[in-house]
Amino acid sequence: MEIGTQRLKRARYAVAAVFCVHGAVTGSFATRIPWIQDHTSISAGQLGLALAFPAIGASLAMPLAGAISHRFGARNALRGLLALWTLSLVLPALAPNIWTLCAVLAVYGACAGMSDVAMNALGVEVENRLDRSIMSGLHGMWSVGALLGSAGGTLAAHLGSDARLHHLLAALVLTVVGLLACQGVLNLQSAPDAQAPPRFTLPPKSALVIGAVGFCAVFAEGASLDWSAVYLRDVLDTEPGLAAASTTAFALTMAVARLAGDRVVDRFGPVLTVRVGGVLATVGGLLVTLAPGVPVALAGFALTGLGIAVVVPLAFAAAGRSGPNPSQAIAGVATITYTSGLLAPSAIGAVADTTSLVVSFALVTVLSFGLVVGAQVLRGAGRAAVPAETPVGK
Repeated sequence: MEIGTQRLKRARYAVAAVFCVHGAVTGSFATRIPWIQDHTSISAGQLGLALAFPAIGASLAMPLAGAISHRFGARNALRGLLALWTLSLVLPALAPNIWTLCAVLAVYGACAGMSDVAMNALGVEVENRLDRSIMSGLHGMWSVGALLGSAGGTLAAHLGSDARLHHLLAALVLTVVGLLACQGVLNLQSAPDAQAPPRFTLPPKSALVIGAVGFCAVFAEGASLDWSAVYLRDVLDTEPGLAAASTTAFALTMAVARLAGDRVVDRFGPVLTVRVGGVLATVGGLLVTLAPGVPVALAGFALTGLGIAVVVPLAFAAAGRSGPNPSQAIAGVATITYTSGLLAPSAIGAVADTTSLVVSFALVTVLSFGLVVGAQVLRGAGRAAVPAETPVGK
């Protein structure tokens, strides 16, 4: 059924709030990774191993999001999955050793992936019904949430707060806010005779090419969010509060760029936008790896965030226009990009354990340059096409 313009605007604000809550969980966790590493007495390599488990959990659980939404409706599914995600924030800080940390991070990643798919699906649906680009702005709200979460984590780290108490309080607040936000999203239901989506399908070739560009951006994002504070602490011998501020600088520039991203893309086009962003991210990576002190490194993380900000929203949009089955293409790109973001911290840790964190971020710099080379594949980015199995709105 048709949904009025005012109702759609309210739904847009509601799903934007959901994106913000989702990002706040990530920001809250990322700033306390040094505390968790110290609490569990693990090396950089062991931390990298543990940070691979969110990717494993997400990869296994993300395909289930569509089936959950099909059975319970989009609003109820998002409400439940988002609550699981916000409450999972308490788990990592409770882990006493490497093995427990791996287990709880797998659960953490599963909750992240399922709620991420559900909220992006609703965002695309609102974008299609409004017939205007909003996905960059929605991802900007995710970055705003990551900024708020990292700012709270920076303050907690500066005060020497126990991460278990910090994350418990943050999880309770974010759960309440998330449940309130979910009340305003579209209540979409599958048609009674609609077939449940398959739990797993191979993405089309077009999604693999687009996903490769998204991979470069999300790898840099995951590496910067989870390792920037550790980098400043271990490489530049920075005190914990200031080290955590690197995450805040990264999240801040991503938030600003994404909130302005829809207008920038409309004016300059997706290819030029991503190429310029790739140059900025490459320069940022060079500043991080060559930084003689904290200010230069902070500037490098900020430039990296600015450069990669709009790539993922544009990858979703390009996927939606890449073939006869937009929903399958979007799902394929989502799996590639978000799994890469969850794998990045593990890869950074593995490289750091065998070489150094400086070499790890040199790898991030090389992948950032990949955006300059691969931007052409996003030429078709724009408002995603309406999926063939668009559910009935209520």
